[in-house]
Amino acid sequence: MSDPTNVLNCTAVQQVQLAQLLKPYGIEIKHVADDESIPGSFFGEREAGLVGNQLLLRHDTPIHSALHEAGHYICMDPKRRENLDTDAEGDYDEENSVCYLQILLAEHLTGVGSKRMMIDMDRWGYTFRLGSARKWFENDADDAKRWLIHYRIINQQQCPTWQYRQS
Repeated sequence: MSDPTNVLNCTAVQQVQLAQLLKPYGIEIKHVADDESIPGSFFGEREAGLVGNQLLLRHDTPIHSALHEAGHYICMDPKRRENLDTDAEGDYDEENSVCYLQILLAEHLTGVGSKRMMIDMDRWGYTFRLGSARKWFENDADDAKRWLIHYRIINQQQCPTWQYRQS
C-alpha cells in the first residue's frame, strides 16, 4: 500500500543540498512558497516542477519527485532540454533510466541514500515489474544502466559523470 505522506520532503536544508548536487548539470533550484501551486509540475499538488533548467520545489515536495524531474533534465536530449516546460516527454527507456539515476543520485544527499529513495518510491506508488524499486534496481534494471552508460551519464562503476546527455 502506498503512503504518499510518509516520504522525505525538500526541506530548506535538503533544497540547499539539492542545489549543490545538481549544479554541475546546470539545474537551478527555485523555491516556491508553501501556499502556492508549483509552476511546471506535470502531476500538480506537491510534485516538483520543471521549466527550462529550473527545478521548482516547495518544502512539501518529495525528494524522490525532485530527483526524478532532475533526472529527466539530465537524461533528455538537447533539443527537448532547450524547449522544456512541464512535460519531459521521455520514452520508456528514458523513464527507466531516470528512475535508476534518481536512486544513484540519492546516495549523494545526506539523510537520504539509495535505500531510502527506493522505499519512498514504493510508498509513493512507482510501479516495477518485480514489485518493488529495490528488486527492480538489483535484478531487472540492466537496460537502464546500459542506457545511462551509453549516454555517458554514469560510468561503468555506476557513478554519475556529472554531465547531462549530449545527443
